[in-house]
Amino acid sequence: MLPLRVIRTRLCHATIRRGPISRAQAKGYSSAKSSPSSPTLGKTTRYIVTTGVAVGAPCLWWLLVPSTRDQVPCLEKPPAQDLVIEPGPSNDDVTRILSQGAYSFQVKSVTGVSRYDGSQLASNCPCEDRFIHGKFPSPWNDGKHWMAWGIFDGHSGWQTSDLLTKQLLPFVRYGLSQAIPTASKDGTVPDEAVQHAIKKAFMNLDDAIIKTGADVSQSEEPLRDKLKKLAVSYAGSCALLSVYDPVTSKLHVACTGDSRAVLAQKNSDGKWEAIPLSLDQTGDNEQEVARLSREHPGENNIVKDGRVLGMMVSRAFGDARWKWPLQLQQNFVRRFYGIQPLRPTEDFRTPPYLTAEPVVTTTNIDPSKPSFLILASDGLWYTVSSQQAVDLVGKWVETPTVKRNDIQQEPTDKHFDFSHFWKGVSWKFKEERTTIQDDNVAVHLMRNALGGNHQELIAGRLTFNPPSSRRVRDDITVQVVFFNS
Repeated sequence: MLPLRVIRTRLCHATIRRGPISRAQAKGYSSAKSSPSSPTLGKTTRYIVTTGVAVGAPCLWWLLVPSTRDQVPCLEKPPAQDLVIEPGPSNDDVTRILSQGAYSFQVKSVTGVSRYDGSQLASNCPCEDRFIHGKFPSPWNDGKHWMAWGIFDGHSGWQTSDLLTKQLLPFVRYGLSQAIPTASKDGTVPDEAVQHAIKKAFMNLDDAIIKTGADVSQSEEPLRDKLKKLAVSYAGSCALLSVYDPVTSKLHVACTGDSRAVLAQKNSDGKWEAIPLSLDQTGDNEQEVARLSREHPGENNIVKDGRVLGMMVSRAFGDARWKWPLQLQQNFVRRFYGIQPLRPTEDFRTPPYLTAEPVVTTTNIDPSKPSFLILASDGLWYTVSSQQAVDLVGKWVETPTVKRNDIQQEPTDKHFDFSHFWKGVSWKFKEERTTIQDDNVAVHLMRNALGGNHQELIAGRLTFNPPSSRRVRDDITVQVVFFNS
């Protein structure tokens, strides 16, 4: 609080500079009782006239004119002595939470695709998953449109996955445009050439991410720009990209990491068959372990407890700590507060240990069979198997819309808690918990993966907020594409 004398001084300065307010008007704010012409003018008034630099007129107005609007927040609440905490999510809240990131599109302009649904549920804050979906001009410049769906599961931050939403498909489109159609009867590009172009595009983009981050040490850019580039390199992301060519009815799926693509086709017996279009690339995958052993002979501690030098996935974009030389990383620690290199450093001999090279598959979509594609980050696959996910979508397809509101509540202990997971209650999906109540099939999959009709379980999982929510669920991103429906 300012002393009274200083307040008076600032008021008077403003009065003199303002002009229209006379000395007589200023008198009312002094302790002198004499008129301005009196030889006995009080000391305070004389101080007003002779004081130095003044505060601007707006300050005077604010102090002299009473405010008609009080914008101070009002904290008036009834007196209370009991603690009040809002309850956990109700059944309606559960539906709202699961559906807030949902979308659905009917497809009219691309032959062979009828509809696709998607949804996302965050556990991290902000969510580290990203996704893309939609149509794009054919890379063959034939006037047609292809379709693409992609899921990018970020880790150690969202920066890399966010970049992939903007850059990966353009890199793939450019790579495909460089593949020249053969002189075959249909003028199409061989599957091998398409797969090679997609692989090269993935690797070119990751090389650019890693090289751009490494070049920061020699850059003359502002510090803030260097740090933005380093953030994309230090964070990491899996990538699952599918592109569909309606002319050939071919679906190309490229997987880097442990997001998963599953195709479902309805057989003559009426059952839905799950056809894997990708394999999870982790330290538990024997093929990946064998590949790493070939690439780094004699380094026996690369894969331990299902992890590659501590990382669960064996392929990823970014993750420069698994790709940069140790000397460069140590330099960045000193200069840019970079993340410390992996420990122990003696096991870090021949980087890079992770690659963004995808495994690409090409599948013909049979127009005579109903089929659909499920793409999801590993947050879904923690609790649901590929066949279970296919069966869940199959039941959703075959259930009339008017019957999708039957919540068959599973009888549960009123005092259910997560200790029941050690008492016979499975934390994974169980068929008896199946419920069909959502119009969006991606939301339907997420609901059943998190608890289905077991309302206590699903509401309990959704009650957790970041960062503690990571103990009960991961970020979940799901896309379901319907062909020939």
